[in-house]
Amino acid sequence: MTTLPAAVATSRLLVVEDDDSIRETVGEALRAEGYEVTTCADGSEALSLFTDEPSQHVDLLVLDLMLPGLGGLDLCRELRRFNNNTPILVISARDSETDRVLGLEVGADDYLVKPFGLRELVARCRALLRRARQAPTLLPEIYTHANLTLYINECRVTRDGQDLNLSPKEYKILELFIQHPKRVWSRDQLLEKIWGLDFVGDTKTVDVHIRWLREKIEEEPSSPQLIRTVRGFGYRFG
Repeated sequence: MTTLPAAVATSRLLVVEDDDSIRETVGEALRAEGYEVTTCADGSEALSLFTDEPSQHVDLLVLDLMLPGLGGLDLCRELRRFNNNTPILVISARDSETDRVLGLEVGADDYLVKPFGLRELVARCRALLRRARQAPTLLPEIYTHANLTLYINECRVTRDGQDLNLSPKEYKILELFIQHPKRVWSRDQLLEKIWGLDFVGDTKTVDVHIRWLREKIEEEPSSPQLIRTVRGFGYRFG
């Protein structure tokens, strides 16, 4: 993965394209507009940027469809499945109406057919970024993961359609986890997020609440599949 330093710190763009020439040309064109640009050549690497490095925020994804490993359509599906609303501009040689409609239906916000002019590419990126800035930031009211459903407005969780009796702290932990799937949280981070900076106690409090939560949401609490322990660091959901 190559990061091209921007002349002006503005929006961060991720370009995913397996053709070296196109990837570098697009990256340089966007960099010339003042954007911070990261490039990579396959969908799996791009997905890891979102799931394993959540602090590396991406404002716009420029995405080819025909990629080695995880394809562009599958990457779109995965991002939207995890409630990731990053604007996506597809760039593809597939020019049929069916291909364009499919790309938009799985989560792309715009579709640009190759070959394309760089001025049009830049203009479309600007339009998507402008639209994203103007849109209100709304969290989904309902989150689902496996057999769990979390209703934000009701502070309620169901498992296989049945209400779970969670304590306020258990609910807050699950809400944090389900809104950030695959992210690893240290015990100190969880203490700060859930209990606050004024909490007096140690990280064993986190372990106890995680154990209680597992007993309520896991099929086999002794072999958890939802809340996993990351040895030496903390916990990961999903």
